[in-house]
Amino acid sequence: MKWLITGGCGFVGSNLANSLLEDGNEITIFDNLSRHGSIKNLEWLRGLYGSDWTFLKSDIRDEKAVSDFIKQFKPDVIAHLAGQVAMTTSIQNPRLDFEVNTLGSLNVLEAVRQYSPESIILYSSTNKVYGDLAWVRYEETDTRYTIPDFPHGFDETTPLTFHSPYGCSKGAADQYMQDYARMFDLKTVVFRHSSMYGGRQFATYDQGWIGWFCQKAVEEKTNKKNGRETKSFTISGNGKQVRDVLNSNDIIKIYIKAADKIQSLQGKVFNVGGGFDNSLSILELLNFLEQELDINLKYTKNLSRKSDQKVFIADNSNLFSLINFDPFITYDKGLSEMIEWVESINLADKDNKL
Repeated sequence: MKWLITGGCGFVGSNLANSLLEDGNEITIFDNLSRHGSIKNLEWLRGLYGSDWTFLKSDIRDEKAVSDFIKQFKPDVIAHLAGQVAMTTSIQNPRLDFEVNTLGSLNVLEAVRQYSPESIILYSSTNKVYGDLAWVRYEETDTRYTIPDFPHGFDETTPLTFHSPYGCSKGAADQYMQDYARMFDLKTVVFRHSSMYGGRQFATYDQGWIGWFCQKAVEEKTNKKNGRETKSFTISGNGKQVRDVLNSNDIIKIYIKAADKIQSLQGKVFNVGGGFDNSLSILELLNFLEQELDINLKYTKNLSRKSDQKVFIADNSNLFSLINFDPFITYDKGLSEMIEWVESINLADKDNKL
């Protein structure tokens, strides 16, 4: 099949491209390489597959570039992953956030509507479309908040409440995707993701919390080994906020299965996460990292971020029943692999500086 991956040099995109290329698919990546780590992911894919795929450096905000390419390539599947992904950035620059997330998504939809109406569009949305979930009843334990009234997590009937420019821009694109299926019969599917993690995730302080804290833990392991002083870092809130986490290897299988099951999924929206069994609070993640690496982490607590959710755990039952899927990578196994990847990247960076 012919796949177009917008934002394909990002975390999920590069992993998806790798899997599809392994299976012999025709791949084009559309990316402006603005994201931290994207150039390294591009080099990684080129090192693995040489010229057996196509890279187009361009911006999703460029309507002509998007239209011209889709008109020419006519992809079977578009994994629309390009986006501005940090809430903090959306607050600092709301216009950029809107242009990338909303207008960029509309550019994709319009190009498909006009030039390639048979293309499948798999859109990466977010749980942030549900707002801060302040109306939910929470209970508090030593390490986490709990949601006793939602024993299976939050499903797709959860009321939409767009908070922050990021929530508004992603939420608007989310709604456009659904409406273009209704109005123009396009083959769109919306995935409202919870937290994602795995190799090729070059996390930053404001995006990719699993990867970021793994990086801090690996740095502390190195400090301990070399007899250096422990360095402190910060966490937002009291650390009891909970997310369900899904490994990248499971995520890419969901995207591929969804393309195969488009007749059942067209025009629908699905919450996607690791579920209760793969849920972690910040404190629980830090405790796991301390035990796994035999370290003591030193951190201070900042104020909670605006519109932060105390808990988000996805009820995956709708999607997983339709595509016959269950996550098979538990968070302990996935985190161990994530730590190994972070260590390998740090070692490679050190060797390159020698």
